[in-house]
Amino acid sequence: MNDFPLVSIISVNYNQTQVTCEFLESLQKISYPNFEVIIVDNDSPTDSPDEISLRYPFVKLIKLKKNIGFAGGNNMGIRAAKGELILFINNDTEVEINFLQPLVQQLQRDPSIGMISPKIRFFHTPNTIQYAGYTPMNPYTMRQNLIGYRQVDKGQYDEPGTTFAIHGAAMMVPLRVIKEVGLMAEIFFLYYEEHDWCERIKKAGYKIFYEPKSLVYHKESISTGKESPLKIYYISRNRIVFARRNSKGIVLLINFLYFNFITFPKFTLQYIIQRRMDLLMPLFRSLVWNLSHYEGIKENQKL
Repeated sequence: MNDFPLVSIISVNYNQTQVTCEFLESLQKISYPNFEVIIVDNDSPTDSPDEISLRYPFVKLIKLKKNIGFAGGNNMGIRAAKGELILFINNDTEVEINFLQPLVQQLQRDPSIGMISPKIRFFHTPNTIQYAGYTPMNPYTMRQNLIGYRQVDKGQYDEPGTTFAIHGAAMMVPLRVIKEVGLMAEIFFLYYEEHDWCERIKKAGYKIFYEPKSLVYHKESISTGKESPLKIYYISRNRIVFARRNSKGIVLLINFLYFNFITFPKFTLQYIIQRRMDLLMPLFRSLVWNLSHYEGIKENQKL
C-alpha cells in the first residue's frame, strides 16, 4: 500500500441525508483501494442521518449534538481520521471512478504542495466548468475570480499547476500540513474558512495546486440555498472576518472602507429595489457582528 496511502474522506451532512447517500453511491465505486469515509452530521434538525449507516456500513458516521458549522464539522472529522492524506469534499458532489489517484500522485511527487483541488464541473450541466483554479485575490477588495467559471470544458484548462486558492467543495491536504498549521478556523462557521486556511498554508511555505486529471461534479449550494438569508449573512460577515485575519495596516483600512462605502451600500440598494428585506437584514447583522466582536478573531486550534 506504499503507492496507495490511506486517504480519509471527510464530508459534512446537514439535513441532506438523501444527497449524502447519492454522494456515497458514487464514492463506493471509485478505483482507489485504500480509503476510509467519515460523515459528520451537524445535528440535522429535521432529517435523520441514520439511513447513511444502514445503507453504507463502511462509513464512519459522527453525529454531533449541535451544529458547529462547516469548519467545526470538518475539524471533528480530522480528529477521527486515520489517513495520512485528508480529502474534504462536499456532500453535494459526485465523483468519477478514478478521481482520487491524480490528487494522491501529485502530493506524493511534490511534498511542497500543501493543498490540492480537482477540476470541478457543475453537476446539472456536466460539460460546464465551475473551478479550474483561482485568480489572485485583490488585497483591497477581497475579490477574486474562478478560472474557467461557466465555460464549456474543451480541455482548455487541462494543464496541472499552482493556483492562488483551492475550492472548498473538494480539497486534499496532507495530515502533516494540518499538524503544522492547525485546523480550520471555526470563527467562520460557514464560508471563507477554506480561503483562510489556504492563506495560512501558503504562509507556511507550501504551494496550492490544481489537478485537472481529477474530476468532481458539484450540485452547488444545496444546503444553504443560492441566495438565502443564511448564505448572505455568513458570506458578508466572513468576508470582513477574512480581512481582519489576513490584512493589516493600510490594506486592512482600505478593506473596511471598501466594504462600508461601496459593497454595503450597493447591496443595500439592490435588496431594497428587489424588496428583499429577508436579505437586507442579514447584511446589516453581518456588519453589526463585526463591530461588536473582537476577541478570538485570530485564534487557530491545533490538532
